[in-house]
Formats: sequence, structure tokens, C-alpha cells
Amino acid sequence: MKYAFFPGCSLESTARSFDLSTRAVCRALGIALEEIPDWTCCGSTPAHATSDSLAVALPTRNLQKAQAMGLPVMVACASCYARLRTANHRVSSDPEDRRRAERITGRPYDGGVLVRHVLDVLVNHFGPDAIRAKVCRPLSGLRVACYYGCLLTRPPEVVAFDDAEHPASMDALATAAGAEPVEWPFKTECCGAALSMTHPGVVGRLAHKLLTMAEAAGADCLAVACPLCHINLDLRQADAAKRHGAFRPTPVLYVTQLLGLALGLPAKDLGLDAPTVAAVAPPAKHGAGATAILGGKP
Repeated sequence: MKYAFFPGCSLESTARSFDLSTRAVCRALGIALEEIPDWTCCGSTPAHATSDSLAVALPTRNLQKAQAMGLPVMVACASCYARLRTANHRVSSDPEDRRRAERITGRPYDGGVLVRHVLDVLVNHFGPDAIRAKVCRPLSGLRVACYYGCLLTRPPEVVAFDDAEHPASMDALATAAGAEPVEWPFKTECCGAALSMTHPGVVGRLAHKLLTMAEAAGADCLAVACPLCHINLDLRQADAAKRHGAFRPTPVLYVTQLLGLALGLPAKDLGLDAPTVAAVAPPAKHGAGATAILGGKP
């Protein structure tokens, strides 16, 4: 299987570990990725907050390039995924949006390029059973809180490849890797997203709520599939604890990093030196085994 890969801006900067681990896992599973040539920013939050025209035209330009490649698109960043899927939805359902996007980009586009998130590809195209068959280092004893955030399941008519209220794709991948996904009620609660820049206090409060609930559920770590979620839940831990009450520091990893560990890939290929909170589980009843799995010293 082969996909046109849209990395997006975050994966070339703050979410470099997501880029490394996504590419490494796909190589290990035989999923070929061909980066979209001369791709440009999809607009993410700034475009749809300031210019409706650019919010559609910027992702459309990248989809036009993918169309020329004759391949479906795979995206890792949840925000990029939402913007590309939204552009497809609007171009294919509203003639005026299509005309406007084509006028700005100077090229025709009908919204027909399939856009899939890496979770969708791994679960619904490759399959958990096929992944399980390739696991050589099961993450036995590791309890994982799978966090989906806002953008992967909402709005369901545009982006959903999973249940909007109780998604399970990441849980299926964690299980295939040999880990134990915990049941917790905040799978799709907002982490604050881009408010991290303008209202860090709000993000600290939301991060504290999510992290303390994951701790209460007995999680050794959180798994995410969004660069903004990773930053807010990883980078803001010290501030959240200072402002809203102490909690056990919790490693936050991309789901592709966890899969890469289970597939026996080297930690350096997965960007595991990047998290602010060291990928070492703290003392708990699951602590020793989890620490060993995540590469620390029990």
C-alpha cells in the first residue's frame, strides 16, 4: 500500500518525533509514503480564524498536488487532517466554494482525493491483527490512556473514521502492541489546543483535568495522535501542577512511538528523546514493568 504523505508544519518542527515515528512504523509495516512535493501549510487554525477563502484554498492546493500523484493522502497531524478533510467536504458539496478555491489556486479540483489519518490507515487499512503479528516486543504490563482530543472525531460528518463520542481505534492499536488501554471518560475532552499561546492558564487547567483523570484511571502513560495535544499535555505538566495541584508526572507519547517500541524499532528512530516528561513511568503498582518498556531504569 502507498500513500501521498502530507507532513504539515508541526511535524517539521515541534512534532518532529511524530514525523520520525510515523515514517519508521510505516517502513516497518511495509506502508510506502511518498511526500507530497512542494507542499505548503494547510492554514491550520490561523487561516480558518481569519480568512475563509484561504481556509479552503490552502489545503486544496496540497490536495491538487496529491491528485497529480494519483495517490490517496495520509496525514499524521490531527489539525492538518481536519483542514484537508474540511476542504474536501466544502469543495465537493458547495459549488461556490469549489469555484473560489479553483480561482485562488488556478487549478481544477473536485474534492475527490481520499484523505486518511494515520490511525485510520493503521486500523482500517493495515489492521490490528496484521500489526499484532509483527510485534516482537509486546508492551505487556503497560497501561495506556488513549487520548483522541477534539479534531479526530468531530464533526463526524466531515472527519470521522471512528465513533465521535467513544472512539476506539487507538485503543485497538495499543492492544495490538500488547499494552492495556484503560477505561477513562476524557478521551475526547479538549486540551485547549492553540489557546496554549494566548490563554496558557486555560490550557493548564484543562491539562490538569486530563492528566489527573488519567492518573486516577491507573494509566502509566498517555498516547496521543495530535501535535497540539502532545505539547499541551507534555510541556504544560509542571505549570499545571504548580497552579492546580500536584499529580504524578506522566509520560505523553505519540501512538506511533508506542507501536514502534512494540515493533522493536530503536528509540532514536522514534524520537523518544523529545518529550519534556521523560518516557519513564513513575513508581506505581505498574511502575517497574512500564519503566522497563519505556526505556528507563526501574
